[in-house]
Amino acid sequence: MNSGVQKLISSRVSLAPMAGITDYVLRSLVRQYSKTCLLTTEMISSEALTQVKDSVITARNDNHSPISYQLSGHKPEMIANCAKYLEDFADMIDINMGCPVNKVVKGTDGCALMRNPELAEEIVKTVKSKITIPLSVKFRLGYTSEEMNFVEFGQRMQKAGADFITIHGRTRAQMYGGKADWKKIAELKRNVDIPVFANGDVTSVESALQCLEESQADGIAVGRGALGDPSLLYRIENYLNYGEYIPPPTLEEKIEIFKSHLLEEIELRGEDVGIKFCRKFIPYYLNGFAGASKIRGELVVSDDLNDIFNILNKIV
Repeated sequence: MNSGVQKLISSRVSLAPMAGITDYVLRSLVRQYSKTCLLTTEMISSEALTQVKDSVITARNDNHSPISYQLSGHKPEMIANCAKYLEDFADMIDINMGCPVNKVVKGTDGCALMRNPELAEEIVKTVKSKITIPLSVKFRLGYTSEEMNFVEFGQRMQKAGADFITIHGRTRAQMYGGKADWKKIAELKRNVDIPVFANGDVTSVESALQCLEESQADGIAVGRGALGDPSLLYRIENYLNYGEYIPPPTLEEKIEIFKSHLLEEIELRGEDVGIKFCRKFIPYYLNGFAGASKIRGELVVSDDLNDIFNILNKIV
């Protein structure tokens, strides 16, 4: 195993990339709990980055390390040039070959690359030739249930130069429906020599342990499970390292975390944009209690920070 990769994934837990979600603020919140997990940025379009060097997208601080920057695209030289630029920020570069969203795959990016393994190989080879830091690839089981080529695809990525793999246990056709098939990930693990992290449906310490058992993966990538609970990665790490179970945050604690999340997004983006940006997180922070739906309805239409805090303060 590449010693550089080993150091980056030593905690056995990573934050999975989520477009429009795993921004500077969420990464910072996760890092407040876990000092060692591998963070991953939201998906960065190589086309967009070539045109504009977006400081909000690339923002990081020293506490974010270890951190992987994820790129999407289908033009090998362009992705490689972007990867070279991101070396100044990143500890690892990740290539997105798993995004299932229509507008991404229609542009032959994301999971569409699983239908074009020759191009995927060329991308990895070209990027690898231009960077000095580790390179990883994230993909799915396949495009459809009839096209599950994840084992061969993983082998090709390894041969092309990938140092690390993250695999989501669904096909593109499944999007985020159904259940992630962790057992299939074990097939990939048996057939490659580089580290494999399993992704999909890890929403608790218990599901993390089950995922690791069924997938036989080297670690897990936590995506949606971190929404509303940025402490989850730390709690998984703590159990893996010490066998100590830390319960999830209480409703009161989640409200305080959401307040911090909101204030930090406002600091980053300005009040109007920050408030609107945080609306997507409200269902994850505020659920499972009487009247939650009504309160969420009030919050998603409020544009005033004082009103939002007054609503939150009345919950508990």
